[in-house]
Amino acid sequence: MRTSASAGLTERRGGLRAAALAALAAGLLAGTPAARAQVSDLVDRSTLRVCADPANMPFTDEKGEGFENKIAELLAKKLGITLDYTWFPQATGFYRMTLGAKRCDIVMGYVAGGDPVLNTNAYYKSAWVLIYRKDSPLDGVDALADPRLKGQHIGVVAGTPPADALARNGLMGFARPYALTVDRRYESPAEQMIADINAGTIDAGILWGPIGGYYARRSEAPLAVVPLVKERGDPAMVYRITFGIRPGELNWKHQLNTFITEAQPEINRILLDFGVPLLDEQNRPLEAGK
Repeated sequence: MRTSASAGLTERRGGLRAAALAALAAGLLAGTPAARAQVSDLVDRSTLRVCADPANMPFTDEKGEGFENKIAELLAKKLGITLDYTWFPQATGFYRMTLGAKRCDIVMGYVAGGDPVLNTNAYYKSAWVLIYRKDSPLDGVDALADPRLKGQHIGVVAGTPPADALARNGLMGFARPYALTVDRRYESPAEQMIADINAGTIDAGILWGPIGGYYARRSEAPLAVVPLVKERGDPAMVYRITFGIRPGELNWKHQLNTFITEAQPEINRILLDFGVPLLDEQNRPLEAGK
C-alpha cells in the first residue's frame, strides 16, 4: 500500500474484471510449450530486479532504509543472487514504465487483487489505523462509530478509503484533508499529520497502517495506533499485501510463494521492527515470533 497500499491502495486497486480477463488470457497462452518458454524468459534469473520508489519511506528509498528494501534483500539472499533496483516514483504510469516495460521482475507491496499485476500470496496483512494521543479524551476509541469522535478534528488523506468511512459516520464536517499525491522528497503528509496531532491542531488522524505505525513510533508524544478492524461496509479497511509480477509468470509466482512461506517469520520481524501493525486471519494483532 504506499503513501497513498499509503496510502498505496487506491493506486493499485483496479478493475477486477480486467485483471480476470488478463489472467485468463495468460492462462490460455501458458498452455503451450512456446508460450511457457516465452514467459520464463521474461524473468532474469541472474539478478533480482526490483522496481521501487526512491523516496517513499517507510517502504523504500535509494539508501535501502525501508522495510521493503529489507525484504528484497532477504529475498535476494535466499535466492542466492544479487539485488538490482530500477527507481521510479509511485505515480501514474508506474506499472507501464516498470514491470510492463520489463525493466524489473517484481514490485513489492501490491494489494491482493490489484490490477494489472499477477499477485503472489500475501506476505502481510494490515489495516488503516486511527492515531491519537494516549493522554487525550479519545483514549480507548477503536471504531469510527464511537460517539467520542463526534465534533473532533480528524486528519485524513484525501481520496483514500477512510474518507468514505468518515462520511458514513458523520465525521467529515470537521475533518482535515492531507494530500494523497506529493513528491516525497519534499513533502510528507503522514509526518505532518503526526506533528499536527502532537501540536493539538487535530485531535486524531487516519493513516495506512505501515505508515502510521512507523511515524507514530517516531513521535515526540506517546500515540495510540488502533487498527480499524471493526468497520463494516465498503470500502474495506483491512488489506492483504503481495508482491506484484507480470501476468502469466506462474513459475516465478510459485518461487516467490515458496519464499514467503519459508521466510514468513523473518518477514514478520522486519515488519514489526518498522512498527507495521500486522494482523492474523482473525484480524487480531500479530506479535513477534508468530
